[in-house]
Amino acid sequence: MIITIKNEDGEAVYDVSKIENEESKANANVTISKIGTLNVLVEALNFASQGHQSNLEAVLKDSPEAVVEQEEVVDSEDES
Repeated sequence: MIITIKNEDGEAVYDVSKIENEESKANANVTISKIGTLNVLVEALNFASQGHQSNLEAVLKDSPEAVVEQEEVVDSEDES
């Protein structure tokens, strides 16, 4: 399995199947699997969060009584 690692130093490409130490190879494969699972969960949470935010915005748009008037804050430096 070929993977690409991107960080502040640039990109590095590795072929995990070429790792000679079987324990290290197994560890790399497990870690790759965990990272993949976490990436899927992050995407799912982002999708769910966006959906809930859209629903909340729709509810709030239909509830004008919930609007809070904001006072304008005057910066003291602007008055000089």
